[in-house]
Amino acid sequence: MPPLPPLLGAPRAPAHPSGDTAEDDPGAFDDALDDAELRTARAALAQGRRQAARSLLLHTGDDWDRRGHRLTVLAQEPYAAAWARDWLHAEPCSADPAVLLALALVHRALRGKEDPERAREACATAAGLAPADPTPWLGLLLLARALGPERELRADFAELRRRHPEHHHAHHLLVARVAERPSGGRAESHEVYDLAELAAAGAPADSPLAVLPVVAYAERYRALAATGLAPADPAASGHWSGPRARRILNACFDWWLEWEHDDHPRRHIDLNHLAFALTCAGRPAEAAALFQRIGPHATPAPWSYGRRDPGAAFHAARTRALGR
Repeated sequence: MPPLPPLLGAPRAPAHPSGDTAEDDPGAFDDALDDAELRTARAALAQGRRQAARSLLLHTGDDWDRRGHRLTVLAQEPYAAAWARDWLHAEPCSADPAVLLALALVHRALRGKEDPERAREACATAAGLAPADPTPWLGLLLLARALGPERELRADFAELRRRHPEHHHAHHLLVARVAERPSGGRAESHEVYDLAELAAAGAPADSPLAVLPVVAYAERYRALAATGLAPADPAASGHWSGPRARRILNACFDWWLEWEHDDHPRRHIDLNHLAFALTCAGRPAEAAALFQRIGPHATPAPWSYGRRDPGAAFHAARTRALGR
């Protein structure tokens, strides 16, 4: 089986003085998305000043999705591990630098620059300092998603979900892994669809997990395209043409119209998945509404699926939908 393309990761484009990337730049990816406070803290940390990051995490509190998002983005910076070690030396009992160090080592391990076992040990240390925090378990889940057996992934997911049942990033990671399982049944009977619909049904009505079934369809297409079982052009694959896919798309678009949370830290990831699915299903008018909302905040996934250039794919789909 050929290797599957990564779920995340693309270079950030240069930012405007405002901190936003250019809307018309099809390669403008920034994992911080629309979090201006996070961009400010990241820029300060890049200059060796940790006070902005310290204050950011203090005020994030137990908003677990936001905390996970912010720490994950900070941890991807090249010198994040060194900064976190200095911070931890100054505040040895503080959970924030411990979790930042753990996630920084996780990302280094995912890039092949750190021993995964050391990253796991750092996550365990951080979890001991902050027993209620799901974020150290997010680090373990990221490792298990890429490097571990599925039983490890399931165990880490269970621990994380015990701390925050609706954790957005964790559900995406689990769905991505399950989508890679082979299917012996009909095209729309894969277990990843059942898992995603069950999670969406079990979440509160206003939870962004309502969009998880659309994410599951994108992840299943990624797995199929990576193994040659679906064409590289997702719009030509027929993947979104079945009755279950149409029902899910209708339900998720209707949910977005009624419940969209403008303040969820990862909502642009959901918006990109929904715009991608509507584009592939040949529904440009509905996709146009999503592209208007996305603005400059394109995400590499799912536009890279099918081994495509994500910036070019996003730009082309947006141009077709908006007519410009």
